[in-house]
Amino acid sequence: MMIADSDVLIDFLRGRSPWTERIKLEIKTGHLATTAINSFELLSGAKDAAERDKVSQLLGALTVLGVTPAASEHAAAIRRELEAAGNGIGMADYLVAGVCLAHRGVLLTRTSTASRAYPTCPSAGAI
Repeated sequence: MMIADSDVLIDFLRGRSPWTERIKLEIKTGHLATTAINSFELLSGAKDAAERDKVSQLLGALTVLGVTPAASEHAAAIRRELEAAGNGIGMADYLVAGVCLAHRGVLLTRTSTASRAYPTCPSAGAI
């Protein structure tokens, strides 16, 4: 399962390449998901009704994965590991990584630090 991070979904909503075509392809396959954390980020960042509608339409086409007990356990372990090494990434990113691991997903992100941020979560990275 591909799990889209907020950055690539924002690029899709804004029509930025290469993510526009990649997200369209993944939606077409029916295997694209995102997390409830990413859903929150998108919905809270929508500036007006038109943007909220675009975000809602996109989220309606995806599976939105919640934070389960297993995901929270993974997130907590990642937080402990990264913060002990002085590489904290923030609560939202710990949770996204935990959800990704709990669902054995591959994270779609353009974040260049994804391999550091999500060391045990496979990342498709930038195209």
